[in-house]
Amino acid sequence: MPQTILTLSTRGQGLYEFTDQAEAFVSASGREEGLLTIFVRHTSCSLLIQENADPDVRTDLLAFFRRLVPPASDPSMGWVVHRAEGPDDMPAHIKAALTQVSIGIPVARGRLTLGTWQGLYLFEHRDRPHRREIVLHLGG
Repeated sequence: MPQTILTLSTRGQGLYEFTDQAEAFVSASGREEGLLTIFVRHTSCSLLIQENADPDVRTDLLAFFRRLVPPASDPSMGWVVHRAEGPDDMPAHIKAALTQVSIGIPVARGRLTLGTWQGLYLFEHRDRPHRREIVLHLGG
């Protein structure tokens, strides 16, 4: 079963699309049908399938999650104990716990069965740049 690891470099919090890389992996496999499993190997970022047509969607998602889980330095987050890696660390873990670190997408006719406006995103929850590893596994 084909498998690879994508490495994405982030520049801080945000949504980083990798739909093209996932589609290229599926295409190169030569498989017509299967299930693409996508897994991110980190605890402070996550994966999303989200609209990729209007960038305002990404802007609004980031704003929502910032309001939902502010930095540990925010007075409302005084209860946070884990602060070893800075004020964005524990909030990043919470955001990852609220979203997902693994996604399964059916493959049909050699293509991902994503909807017209759907894209695959790494959702970076940390402020500083990181190199993130995403495992792609095509089962069959």
